[in-house]
Amino acid sequence: MESGELAILQKADDEFNSKNYKPAEELYTKFIESCAKSRDCAAHDLAVAYNNRGQVKYLRVDFYEAMDDYTSAIQINNRFEVPLYNRGLIRYRLGFFKDAESDFRRALELNPNFKDAKESLQQTLLDHEEKLKREPSHQAH
Repeated sequence: MESGELAILQKADDEFNSKNYKPAEELYTKFIESCAKSRDCAAHDLAVAYNNRGQVKYLRVDFYEAMDDYTSAIQINNRFEVPLYNRGLIRYRLGFFKDAESDFRRALELNPNFKDAKESLQQTLLDHEEKLKREPSHQAH
């Protein structure tokens, strides 16, 4: 990877960590586009860029766009548990409990000590159970 691309990613991370989300998002996008052109980026770096850009969108409450970025990160690096957890959180918030559950379970397979994923999985299972109890039975009598 070119040092220029790494410098863009580093600057994006700096902006993100300083809560300067708009410039961070622009820099992540620039890094992602640059990687697409050069096809020369480390998968992990590209996955991190997608995940972090997803975080910016999540904070803006653009849930579906954020999910797209998390999904891209997962497709690029399927051993990276953080975007799985992040996508699971959005799916949970949108009420897609089964999908959220599978994301949290996969994140825990990759990292069994992922405390937040463990807690989120438990909450998802509880809420899903509650929802099923509230819904009228769809079974034929």
